[in-house]
Formats: sequence, structure tokens, C-alpha cells
Amino acid sequence: MSETVRMVCPAGRKHVELTAGYLLVALAVVAVVLEPGHWATITLGVLLALMGAALAVHGHLIKAPVLEVSDDEFRYVRGRYTVSVPFQDIGSYHVLPGRIRSLALYDTAGRPKRFPSLHSRRTARTHLPLTGMTRPAKVEAFMAVAGIPPRERSLTS
Repeated sequence: MSETVRMVCPAGRKHVELTAGYLLVALAVVAVVLEPGHWATITLGVLLALMGAALAVHGHLIKAPVLEVSDDEFRYVRGRYTVSVPFQDIGSYHVLPGRIRSLALYDTAGRPKRFPSLHSRRTARTHLPLTGMTRPAKVEAFMAVAGIPPRERSLTS
């Protein structure tokens, strides 16, 4: 594979915090413009603007998971956490259902691959967390473009 195939998982919390933050800042501006001479309105406007700015900044800091396949390597990136797996070591994948979906990778023998923990804990995990808004069909389409078969079709029994 000569070009990079990339999928960014949607982060619903990020969108909610950004939208709420910008709406609070806009509400602060409207409150101060409607009644600029009263101290209570100015105080309310300043408090709304500070809360909106804090929400917007926190929303920008949320990192969404990114799946990438390029030059015979599969990469999962979420903030500073990065997992790189040689493409020939991946035999299949499986999208784990649940409130927050996860991606499990299996080697060519069908054993689950183990990855270090996200938060520097001592345990290893067998799946990579995605987001709750990530549709399984989108992950399946990404993996099909990357050339990685789903677990049900790759194992011969």
C-alpha cells in the first residue's frame, strides 16, 4: 500500500463541549449588549464568557482516536498514545460492541494482539478503544480498504 488510509473517529463529547462553550460566549455577549449599564448584567456576562471559554478550551483538548494504514504498518493514535503494528502481523480484526466501541486485532494464527494500556497502567489490553459515535460499518469499510479481513471470514475452522 503506497498511500495512507486514515480514519478519524468522531468524538461526541468534543462536539458538545465546543458547541456549548461557543454558545455560552455568544450568550455573554448578548447579555452585555442588551443591558450594558447594569453591574449584574456585566458580571453575568463575564461569568458566562469565562465558563464558555473554559468549555471551549477543554473541548479542543479532547483527542479523538485515529486509525491509519500506510507503508505496511497499522497505526492507532489517541493523543500521545500510539500503537504501531506491522501490517503482515495482522490476520483479522473485530469491532467489539458496546457503549464505547473498541477494535480488537488478531494475528495470523487467530490469537488476540496485546497492547500497552492507555494510561500507563501495568496491564495490557487486547483492544483499542474507539468512541461511542464510531459506526461499526465505517470501521469495517476502513479495514476493507486497508485490506484487513474481519475475524469471521479470516479463520478457517
